[in-house]
Amino acid sequence: MATIAEFRLSADDSALGAAFDDAPSLTCEMEQVIAANDLGMWLSGADRSTIEAALESDPSVDGYSEVTGDDDRWLYNIEFGDEVTELFSLVVEEGGTLLTASAANGMWTVRIRFEDREDASHIYDRLKEHDVHADLLRLHELSTDTADEIGLTPEQYEALTAAVNHGYFEIPRDASMEELADELDISHQALSERLRRAYRTLVTTELDIEVDGDEQFLEND
Repeated sequence: MATIAEFRLSADDSALGAAFDDAPSLTCEMEQVIAANDLGMWLSGADRSTIEAALESDPSVDGYSEVTGDDDRWLYNIEFGDEVTELFSLVVEEGGTLLTASAANGMWTVRIRFEDREDASHIYDRLKEHDVHADLLRLHELSTDTADEIGLTPEQYEALTAAVNHGYFEIPRDASMEELADELDISHQALSERLRRAYRTLVTTELDIEVDGDEQFLEND
């Protein structure tokens, strides 16, 4: 059965360590779609000039470009150096799929889906080999009981498990959004909204982020 592992690791051992030193209030959240050569990262907690100066001076960053943004957060495509890229490659090599990654106060929290619990143990050992200290925060099997506990609706759980089973989260993907929507017999738009709501529920629950009542209602309808 699919297993979800949650790890915490230092930015100094992985990515953006220097950026967090230069901008301690910086927060980072990985965009759900992972590109082949760079990663989409939502950055906030500092003004844009401070963020870009921190990226410029960070040795783990080879390049970046702004995609979009507003008054308090910005989406950047960040091209990381080989050492960071190798860490992401480890996840794939051990049969894992990176579900979420966020960072604050110089620490990354990542959630990875594995086919079984042994794969989670392997990735922990591989990280140690690369001098990356990782704390395993949580390890659990993905089940309907787990979905109920964290607030996923049956439809959201169905969409997530179908996405996992059909390789939607793999890099590269084994199934497109359109193919997954056909499998579930719903529209592309309905599936996209269902997955976004499920992602938000997972992030707000597992990272203990509060949302107001109206927003939570909309996420669960």
